[in-house]
Amino acid sequence: MTPDDYDAVHACWMACTCMGLNTIDDSREGITRYLERNPNTCFVDEQEGTITGAILAGHDGRRGYIYHTAVNPAYRHQGIGTALVNAALHALANEGIIKVALVAFSRNDAGNAFWESLGFTARGDLTYRNKALCAITRIDT
Repeated sequence: MTPDDYDAVHACWMACTCMGLNTIDDSREGITRYLERNPNTCFVDEQEGTITGAILAGHDGRRGYIYHTAVNPAYRHQGIGTALVNAALHALANEGIIKVALVAFSRNDAGNAFWESLGFTARGDLTYRNKALCAITRIDT
């Protein structure tokens, strides 16, 4: 994935339900900043000039994190999501990462079933917390 893919990737995200975006982190500038920090671990699937899916993955040197994995609903059940995840996991492993985490909304039944099918287990011993350091506008699809 490159910053030039932003418009098509954003359109893909917006076509999917249960995505949690915001106007700062997921802006063109925010995604460009993320891609600059993680140039080898983020991928898109493109078919006939159309971006059909995308995955943002990166790490802090210790743990890998996956964000915004999405496949346009018109292209699902073709192995695109699995291929994107495998590419990201391989890239993270090549950078020395041995464990990967992600967050999925509890209401995202299809997404949670997908992650479970790939061997990502739910952790019942954690409480996810966050704090915005500036005003942001949340966008739920």
